[in-house]
Amino acid sequence: MQASIQFEKAMSENTEVLQYHTANVVEFVTGASIQLVIKTTKEKEITFEKIRMVAGEASKLAQKYPLETISINENDLQKNFPGLQGNEVMTAFIEGWLLGAYAFNTNASQSKKPMVELAFQQPALHRKAMLTGEIRAEATAFSRDLMNETPGALTPESFSAYVQQAFKNTSVKIKTHNQAALEEMQMNGMLAVSRGSKYQPHLIELHYEADPEKPLIVLVGKGVTFDTGGISLKGGRNISNMRMDMGGAAAVAGAVKLLAASELPVNVVGVIPAVENMPGKDAMLPGEVIHYKNGHHVQIGNTDAEGRLILADGILRAEELEAAYTIDIATLTGSAVRALGTKYAGIFGEETLVKVMKQLGDNNGDFAWPMPLVEEYDQTLQSDYADFCNISTMGEAGAITAALFLRRFVSDERKWVHIDMAGTMEKPEQGYYTKQASGYGARLLADFVQEISK
Repeated sequence: MQASIQFEKAMSENTEVLQYHTANVVEFVTGASIQLVIKTTKEKEITFEKIRMVAGEASKLAQKYPLETISINENDLQKNFPGLQGNEVMTAFIEGWLLGAYAFNTNASQSKKPMVELAFQQPALHRKAMLTGEIRAEATAFSRDLMNETPGALTPESFSAYVQQAFKNTSVKIKTHNQAALEEMQMNGMLAVSRGSKYQPHLIELHYEADPEKPLIVLVGKGVTFDTGGISLKGGRNISNMRMDMGGAAAVAGAVKLLAASELPVNVVGVIPAVENMPGKDAMLPGEVIHYKNGHHVQIGNTDAEGRLILADGILRAEELEAAYTIDIATLTGSAVRALGTKYAGIFGEETLVKVMKQLGDNNGDFAWPMPLVEEYDQTLQSDYADFCNISTMGEAGAITAALFLRRFVSDERKWVHIDMAGTMEKPEQGYYTKQASGYGARLLADFVQEISK
């Protein structure tokens, strides 16, 4: 079967059979040929995210047919998206096409169908742009793979093996600290959260120090491989997606993969505190106090507010590494979901950095929205018998008070941003997103590291 991607003006009078229709792509079949017809885009609607979403829709439709390749004229592609840099249009289309074809079916009875490849007329002229799109898609897909993996396969103990394999034969150095090492390092938040689990906690570090002269940026990603809530057990009929509570860790791993594959001259360390939050005879109890090595004594008010407890250890590790910038990212609070839905993550921290991150997200599709650090709310973390509590006395503004909790572990010498990506770990099935994990954050963090390193 012959197949091609056309644009609205290319639709023939003979294309009579309309089989499927999406927001941006129409599928026509005539005899032994298929056309995926992309609607002409109004200039005011043109963005790189629009291109990625259109490409993702087209890719999903193409997967329905027994095709190996589908042809597209790159000149027509760029003409349909005027006003944008030509090579970046190509990169965005490749990225969206590859992510649209993504599927995680390791545990399904049927194997994944080979992806339909794009066939360009002059690929040699666009090789760099195409490679960039492939690298960005592969990094995001890697983050998706980690998030989608079952909690019995991806555990705090096996997480290191996953990243070791992913960074094999690269310039990224992996360092793993087991429970014995964590006890020596006084990573008491991780040790407390993991007590109910049969799996020991691990702190994983991804060192990509391609240019040591650049400021060190430490990315800290929450790595709760499954979150039952602990003793403060979660409700709900189906909490299968709590295997994705390590979405921040997946974003950090994906970002380092993107930076290393692009051979960018940056100085970055990814820090992943990996734990499982389970109830059990040794589990952390509400009312206990965790003694952190920086002198903070934290009361446990609720064991389901565990992410901030392990992120605190990660932030303190960034302090030890003498980071110039500490960026933490986590599927942290339901409040962020209620406030921003599934399109935006909430970002807190230094105003200039938050502004940069928002602009990058607007361009790369990992959308983020600035959120306030309301000083008056800080006092609601008070404890009657410890320095402060891991939950607020307020019933609202949970994303803000969680950020304020984390800020207490950041020294004045560090530039800091906190990203609450709870709402973005899964997206509605449209464009290049599937029903599975989104892979949010890999592009955002990588682009931020690159921008700051300039």
